[in-house]
Amino acid sequence: MLPRLPLELAAYVMMRRILARNPRLIARLGTHASKRFAIDPLDCPFVFLIEPGADRPRLRVLDSIEPGQWDARIAGAMIVLAGLLEGIYDGDALFFSRDLTIEGDTAAVVALRNAIEDSELDPGQLSGVPDWLAPLVSNSVHTLARRFRSLLGAPTGAGPSGTDLR
Repeated sequence: MLPRLPLELAAYVMMRRILARNPRLIARLGTHASKRFAIDPLDCPFVFLIEPGADRPRLRVLDSIEPGQWDARIAGAMIVLAGLLEGIYDGDALFFSRDLTIEGDTAAVVALRNAIEDSELDPGQLSGVPDWLAPLVSNSVHTLARRFRSLLGAPTGAGPSGTDLR
């Protein structure tokens, strides 16, 4: 069993950076801001439970999760979930190819997807490095992610420019 606290702290810091750079993200969720989202990387021994809430966003890392603990659950391989956050995968295509599972309040999941897509998340900006270094970090993260997707046999898809992601 891995200690969850370091992962939870790192994920929480990342969530706070995302919200600081995108203050309207929670408002973009509308009535779904009060929902509990389970992000379940099936190839990892943990689950993220995100409660965006308008007043105080919360993120927890749990060993497992039961249906009553979440309003919406998004499950898939970690590389697929990271690709969704990065904006390189089409969630609808992943859902229909069964590389992504969505359960519960699908309207909340659609609102979350739209809010994330509108935020145009950039790994370099979210890393906390100085702005002048952010493009180098982003390029490095994108290159590494492409290599991992290829090595892991992640689903093929088209990125924003229509290029093959492998």
